[in-house]
Amino acid sequence: MANVIVIGGGPSGMMAAIEAAKQHKVTLIEKNEKLGKKLFITGKGRCNITNAKDIEDFFPNIPGNPYFLYSALYSLSNKDVMDYFENKGVPLKIERGERVFPVSDKSSDIIAVLEKNLNDSGVLVMLNRKVKDIGIAKGTIDNVILEDNSKLKADYYIFATGGMSYPQTGSNGEGHIFSQKLGHSITEIFPALVPITTKEDIVRELQGLSLKNVELKILDGKKAIYKSFGEMLFTHFGISGPIVLTASRLIHGRKNLKAVINLKPALSKDELDKRIQKDFLTYQNKDFKNSLDELLPKKLIDIIIRLCNIPPDKKVNSITKEERLNLVHLLQNFTLEISGTRPIAEAIITAGGINTKDIDPSTMKSKIVENLYFCGEIIDVDANTGGFNLQIALSTGFLAGKNIGK
Repeated sequence: MANVIVIGGGPSGMMAAIEAAKQHKVTLIEKNEKLGKKLFITGKGRCNITNAKDIEDFFPNIPGNPYFLYSALYSLSNKDVMDYFENKGVPLKIERGERVFPVSDKSSDIIAVLEKNLNDSGVLVMLNRKVKDIGIAKGTIDNVILEDNSKLKADYYIFATGGMSYPQTGSNGEGHIFSQKLGHSITEIFPALVPITTKEDIVRELQGLSLKNVELKILDGKKAIYKSFGEMLFTHFGISGPIVLTASRLIHGRKNLKAVINLKPALSKDELDKRIQKDFLTYQNKDFKNSLDELLPKKLIDIIIRLCNIPPDKKVNSITKEERLNLVHLLQNFTLEISGTRPIAEAIITAGGINTKDIDPSTMKSKIVENLYFCGEIIDVDANTGGFNLQIALSTGFLAGKNIGK
């Protein structure tokens, strides 16, 4: 039986410790006052634990090194994760997009299961203990040095320190620093699943407006590099919401991009024109500004009137066909210039990290340091919204813990 130290008490670290403890003596070190601090706030506190899609459908939803995760996702699949929590007394439900949540809508229920399993497995959990450095001897890790300068030794080590998003939860990139010191390369780190910023001031007027069933395209010149349908939200700095967060990864390193929103994607151009003609017939004797109430959210009407160049006080029955078609085009091509994204501190997930070329994908073992394993967001892997990232964390943690010493 070997001694194992796991650094980081997020979902990947907890799962790694639980699995490793089946064969070894395990210590889990967490800098925060409690485990799963980031897990607690995921899914707005509801904890989107995984996704119920077929496991092969995960890979198109993982833009960051999907096939590195093949062994991990098949070793602990989404069905395995769902069975794990349901068998331990947390019933789950499947919502739109196959997203899986606890029926209670409480992330604390998920954390409680993991904590109980850690306790039942005999894992020594050290809270409020920060690892400040790594002791190295003959190319392997000899010990970890805590903030009070005490040292802890083990035979094997698992780095589960997270990325650099949500630093208030403890993810500040220190694991990358330790790994570089040990000879690992770190790919460029940038925010993924983060709100997009735009140049226009009009977004401030639309702040708080949530839109459902809209289509978002990201254009690089005339080429659409992203297209999706779903929910989005206007903010004081730009746009957010599920379809925006997924698009944000593509913003990195590009300039002069545009976000084009189709506010009425269910209708063709001609169908929308006919719909507007019908509304105009109903409101033919009213001012244009009073004719869009049935077509658009109230907060959006003033902006659309301003942008379509139809005078707000013009009588509906005198609006020309050209003006009407310009309105149709605007509603299906509401365009914003993208200035960038919000900082990585506001990102749900980190893109970049430990180069996957340095890690054995079948064990999560370092190819450079004999007694080191990795799991979770510290690795250069990231996925779209929908429970995929938490599944990756649990699967890589499981694989790392299972393969200690192999």
